[in-house]
Amino acid sequence: MNITWEPLIGPSCIKKHLLFYNQPMLRKIIYFLIMVNYMVSTNAISKDMPDNFVDLKKHIPSINLDLRYFTKNNFVGTRIDGYINPKALLSVEAANALKRIQSELAIFGLSLKIYDAYRPQQAVNHFIRWAKDSTDIKMKSYYYPEIEKKELFKEGYLANKSSHSRGSTVDVSIISLHGAKPEELDMGTNWDFFSNTSNPNSLSVTAQQRANRMLLSHMMQKYGFKPHKKEWWHFTLEDEPYPDEYFNIPIK
Repeated sequence: MNITWEPLIGPSCIKKHLLFYNQPMLRKIIYFLIMVNYMVSTNAISKDMPDNFVDLKKHIPSINLDLRYFTKNNFVGTRIDGYINPKALLSVEAANALKRIQSELAIFGLSLKIYDAYRPQQAVNHFIRWAKDSTDIKMKSYYYPEIEKKELFKEGYLANKSSHSRGSTVDVSIISLHGAKPEELDMGTNWDFFSNTSNPNSLSVTAQQRANRMLLSHMMQKYGFKPHKKEWWHFTLEDEPYPDEYFNIPIK
């Protein structure tokens, strides 16, 4: 038996490989696979709302909502793109965890207060456009008096993508239900106050304010949320269902 060994490298082999990869259909398949890999590796932005996103107010009727991005009372000073209706949407996994927290707090006459939940990418894009306009500082005295607007991205308070867009992050506080009107526990700063004082472990606030932050952080971590190192109000579900996917569906 005569066996002819074809070289693995050399002009003839290279020519065959070039002819193989030059086929039109194969080029399309390879291009498609490259694009899919690129989308996965760069955290793709999805245009479809997941089936397991729920309305928090329907899921937890007793929860308190103060959705500032639907209003003008936020660091931009206008309603943010993508917030068409004042709803707080969240993955059912994160919503169920909040429901357990709410039930435990209710024993002590307390309740969760939600400032923001799912945030579409178009809202983040709105923040990016706003940040480029150095003349628009009408909300600076209330939300970022200690930092220049141009430094907000550098300091990590704003980013090109937000964990909120993955659907399992919430901005949250605690309110007391005692008395005629619900009252938020004093956390030392307002929500979205861009300052070192908003650091969960800041010693710039009083002992009572630190205790209030510790209560919030303890309850959130007890039920599977991880805190943000710069913002006492910001928590993300550790076992979030979409850790690499960002959504851009408006809140309707």
